[in-house]
Amino acid sequence: MGDPSGEPGSSMHGVTGREQSFAFSVASPIVPTDTTAKFDLPVDTEHKAKVFKLFSFANPHMRTFHLSWISFSTCFVSTFAAAPLVPIIRENLNLTKQDIGNAGVASVSGSIFSRLVMGAVCDLLGPRYGCAFLVMLSAPTVFSMSFVDGAGGFITVRFMIGFCLATFVSCQYWMSTMFNSQIIGLVNGTAAGWGNMGGGITQLLMPVVYEIIRRCGATAFTAWRLAFFVPGWLHIIMGILVLTLGQDLPDGNRSALEKKGEVAKDKFGKIMWYAVTNYRTWIFVLLYGYSMGVELSTDNVIAEYFFDRFHLKLHTAGIIAASFGMANFFARPAGGYASDIAATYFGMRGRLWALWIIQTAGGLFCVWLGRANTLVTAVVAMILFSLGAQAACGATFAIVPFVSRRALGIISGLTGAGGNFGSGLTQLIFFSTSKFTTEEGLTWMGVMIVACTLPVTLIHFPQWGSMFLPPSKDPVKGTEEHYYASEWNEQEKQKNMHQGSLRFAENSKSEGGRRVRSAATPPENTPNNV
Repeated sequence: MGDPSGEPGSSMHGVTGREQSFAFSVASPIVPTDTTAKFDLPVDTEHKAKVFKLFSFANPHMRTFHLSWISFSTCFVSTFAAAPLVPIIRENLNLTKQDIGNAGVASVSGSIFSRLVMGAVCDLLGPRYGCAFLVMLSAPTVFSMSFVDGAGGFITVRFMIGFCLATFVSCQYWMSTMFNSQIIGLVNGTAAGWGNMGGGITQLLMPVVYEIIRRCGATAFTAWRLAFFVPGWLHIIMGILVLTLGQDLPDGNRSALEKKGEVAKDKFGKIMWYAVTNYRTWIFVLLYGYSMGVELSTDNVIAEYFFDRFHLKLHTAGIIAASFGMANFFARPAGGYASDIAATYFGMRGRLWALWIIQTAGGLFCVWLGRANTLVTAVVAMILFSLGAQAACGATFAIVPFVSRRALGIISGLTGAGGNFGSGLTQLIFFSTSKFTTEEGLTWMGVMIVACTLPVTLIHFPQWGSMFLPPSKDPVKGTEEHYYASEWNEQEKQKNMHQGSLRFAENSKSEGGRRVRSAATPPENTPNNV
């Protein structure tokens, strides 16, 4: 499915017929192939992979993919490890409903700040350092859960563990630097979706670990504490693996490339400026707050909801709740893939329509979940809601990489932080007080999802258009080169600091949809302005 050329210097170096054949590729003729690069996968002019081979560990592209999603999944496991054990923990620590709700808010609030910082770290230092150090530094906070003795300690530790969810930003940034924009929806969706799957894995893992420790002779109140050593050690192991096996960019680590002059060393103030002054950034912050945000809120309450409402056993409620998070295995990648398919036919306008449809549907299913009166109906509604919410996350980050080339890390961080802020706000309003029952909270949360998805209609790219408006007819301002090069001033352009943006602009022309197909650039040619 990739570039058929297998001659020396064709970018197929190391690819043989014996490798896994399950792959997604960039077939568009307007995405040029760098035939001189030596990578295990065919690459474009930025050395981003044009093929996504899911079961491959090709270095650096696929190795980075697997390190990224596994480290992010580990952080999800630890952040929500307390949720399936709440019925035991609340008895041990004498927690009230408000305490549990506040702990849920705390668990997703910590990473609002850390995701903002991670965005800057990725832009300035690279995603490898950001991911590895955060995962290892958060390990002590996971171990600390074993020693809490009251509501205050429980809430504080959950807040501190939540900082590690900023690995989501490094995950999405990393994928955007390793894979071509035509398959970035699928790649970002798969990496983040499999990472988010940790929210489902922990619903199964922690009750099992707890039960094993119980059967070894520990009391219930001791067993849940010892169980937290498992995710704590996972943090240490993954941090070491990312640091030793990871690589910032296709051509090497960022610090080394900066010393060679192959990558421009940017300034924090400028990338922050271009991120916060782009109105599209703030729309995606809101949109993600009510896709990923509601998913995080649901992870905190869904097990307890089924345990209390339908009087299930702890293990049974955990299994049902796990299916919500485990749907990330295919739901989020499906959302990203749907966005890529829509872009194939309709360009960026197709991506925007796909996002609106998917996220609105998820909101309606959330309303249904809140109004379900039987266990079967509730389970069906929950599964459909999870598919909609998680697919919307994938569809969102299929578009975010196109908002800015220069400020990608900051914008990814702001968008990711929006997910946590939306979750904290939703948890605080609907699930932390006695004003709403859990089912009423789910209903109103669904209404907010539908309402907060409407601003997607306001997103307009001059070179590609919006949901209802066509692209600009201006021969200069209506081009990809103008949009991405405008983030650099004339002095910076004279130093050729904008060359990466020009290469990205050339590789993103496919977002124009059908209008650019008849004028495609042959794959063997590289435009002169790149």
